[in-house]
This record gives sequence, C-alpha cells and structure tokens, in this order.
Amino acid sequence: MSLKSSQLQLNQQGQLCHFLGIDGLPRELLTEILDTADSFLEVGERAVKKVPLLRGKTVCNVFFENSTRTRSTFELAAKRLSADVLNLDIQTSSTSKGETLYDTLRNLEAMAADMFVVRHGNSGAAHFIAGNVCPEVAIINAGDGNHAHPTQAMLDMLTIRRHQAPFEQLSVAIVGDIMHSRVARSNMEALRILGCPDIRVIAPRTLLPAGIEQYGVRVFNDLRVGLRDVDVVIMLRLQKERMQSGLLPSEGEFYRQYGLTSDSLALARPNALVMHPGPINRGVEIESAVADGPQSVILKQVTYGIAVRMAVMSMAMAGQTTQRQSRQGAQ
Repeated sequence: MSLKSSQLQLNQQGQLCHFLGIDGLPRELLTEILDTADSFLEVGERAVKKVPLLRGKTVCNVFFENSTRTRSTFELAAKRLSADVLNLDIQTSSTSKGETLYDTLRNLEAMAADMFVVRHGNSGAAHFIAGNVCPEVAIINAGDGNHAHPTQAMLDMLTIRRHQAPFEQLSVAIVGDIMHSRVARSNMEALRILGCPDIRVIAPRTLLPAGIEQYGVRVFNDLRVGLRDVDVVIMLRLQKERMQSGLLPSEGEFYRQYGLTSDSLALARPNALVMHPGPINRGVEIESAVADGPQSVILKQVTYGIAVRMAVMSMAMAGQTTQRQSRQGAQ
C-alpha cells in the first residue's frame, strides 16, 4: 500500500475513518483495534447482545464475491452495534446488467448509507471506492482480489494475543497458497507491525509470489523444516482451481507434502496454536484430528471475528464523525 493510500484510512486526528488494509498503519492503531475488540467480546455473552454505538446508522454489505462466513459476521457485528443493515445481492443487482461499480456505489450513497462493507474480486477496489466514489462514507474492506483482507488479519491477531505469548516472543508459520492469499499478505503485514520477530511462510515454489522477502519473512519449501519450534501455525485454504492450472500436481500430493497432520504438528512447540481462516478442506490442508484437536482455535477465530468487526466499524464511524465535524467547523 502506498503512503497516499495509508493516509486515506486516517483522518487528520489519526483516527481510523476507512479500513482498507494493514500496511502503513501504526502499531498503536492496530493495538487500539485489538483492545476495542477485547472489550466487545463481553457483548456476545449478554442476554441482550447489543450496544447503541451505531444506532441510526445504515451499513451496506456490498459483496461482489460470495462469502457466507465473512458477510454473516459483518452483518451480526453491525446489528450488535444497533445499525440498520442492507445486504446487496450482486447477482440480481444492476451490476449484472452492465452498471459500473462507480454507479452502483453512487446509487447506494444516494440512499444515505453511512458505511459500505465491500468484498470484490479486483485488488484495489476498496481503495478506489474510498478515494473516488464516496469519501464521506466509511469503507471497510472485506477482501479485495489477492491484495488484502484486513479484518481477517486482525481477528487472527486477536486470537494469537489471547492465546499465546506476546508478539515479540513468537515464531509464526503461514502455510499453503501464499501467492493467491489476501489473508497471508494481511497477516504478514500485521505480524510485522506488531513486532513478531520470526514470520515464516511455507509453500511449494509454484505458490510463492515474487518479492515475498519484502514482508520480512523467512521462506521454507519443506513443511517439516519450517514448522520446527513455531508457536503458531496458520493454514491457508487451498483453492481447487490451483490444481487444474498446473500449479500443483494433485490434492493428495499437496496433503502429503504440506498438509498439517498430528505428526507434522509435533514438530512445532507443544502449545502451538493451529489456525485457519476457513472454510477448511479436510484431508487437503489439514487433518481432522488436528482441526478438531486441543491446539485448534479455529472456532475461536469466528467468535473473535465478530468482536474485531464491531471494533473496526465503530472506530471508522467515529473517525468519520470527527472528520465531518472538523470540516464543518472550518467552514
């Protein structure tokens, strides 16, 4: 992310007003997101699971790609903040009739929406919307192309912080399709900013992007070598089309070399966490005994995801309000 795009996310007071990506954000802001999410975890345990922070605000979920889990957790997060929620069904919307992304968002903006949660197949779509379409509406990136998935990264960071030693003491391994994974990119950036000294990526050469070293990671092509003595193992979902494109020989061969099993997990530290952004391909990326085992925090990630998305949405809306008040005061 360029300096300009990192500045796009913050108002003049340094508050979050969009959440588009991790890179370029200060460590203090990531810590504030985690602290705020921690405070929201208690809301999920109440009889009435609501706080009034976004009462009277309208949040639009604008998903150009399918994602039941991410969309449903964003919707639940918005409702727990007392917002009104509109889910735009892209398959039946005007975009399928040739309307541009610009026109679609302009029409939604005319409905007086306060926040767009956007998932799009093109990298940079969320930045385009924030910078060119509706700068006074908070934009939350729910995943854009191969570029970024910042709320997934922050829920992963919250999971690690709640279940492991401080980031400054950890070795973290990210395993699988690094090249095509927006989760991997955002996690590498977040871990680096939060001070993790040993970030490892483990993948076949065909699934490693050029210039991976710029993220400050160590690269391994051998799973058993890369997992040795790590504290956290983040498995990535393997997309089946990678098999058909010739990047990998077969699911069985990938599992044999890079699948996380009880035997390969034993090479990590005894209390190592096992994580996965979901949905899991059992027997392709991970053994069921590991996914359901005592070291797995995969279901915890889902719970923490709601709190993180509540934190990001409330902080971005507060930042937008401050920015609007400053602009009005200057007139």
